[in-house]
Amino acid sequence: MSETMDRLAEAATLEEVQQIVRTTARSALAAHGATLVLLDGDLCYYADEDSMSPLWKGQRFPVANCISGWAMINHQTVAIRDIRFDSRIPQEAYRPTFVRSLLMAPILRPEPIGAIGCYWAVPHTATPAEIDALESLARAAGDALERFPEGLPPRGFLN
Repeated sequence: MSETMDRLAEAATLEEVQQIVRTTARSALAAHGATLVLLDGDLCYYADEDSMSPLWKGQRFPVANCISGWAMINHQTVAIRDIRFDSRIPQEAYRPTFVRSLLMAPILRPEPIGAIGCYWAVPHTATPAEIDALESLARAAGDALERFPEGLPPRGFLN
């Protein structure tokens, strides 16, 4: 992970930061998909993804109605073994996707600016090592993203 931290520190554009975050999250956790979500007022903006099939890139959802928003509001990482049995998951948004399990870590600066999510197509119990890896990536992503404030959505709702 230290190589990733170096790459994020040297990233020259917001797009490069997004690419490093999404591909590292997916590969480091052997996930079937990964996303970078940015807080945009009272919306979660799914800014980028690396996934075995399209998910929500470019879409916005109310903070109160999505799991990335839950992680930001509660300032905590959330792991869900089977999304079909969790009331925090908007089933209508997930039903057409491959996603069965997820791990979502907020990016806090100290207030939320986004989240990083990993998805699996099968029930998956996130390990402590996976949680630590995604939380470390979220901290490094926050440092990197703050170098490009002109590319981030305006803050407001949660901070």
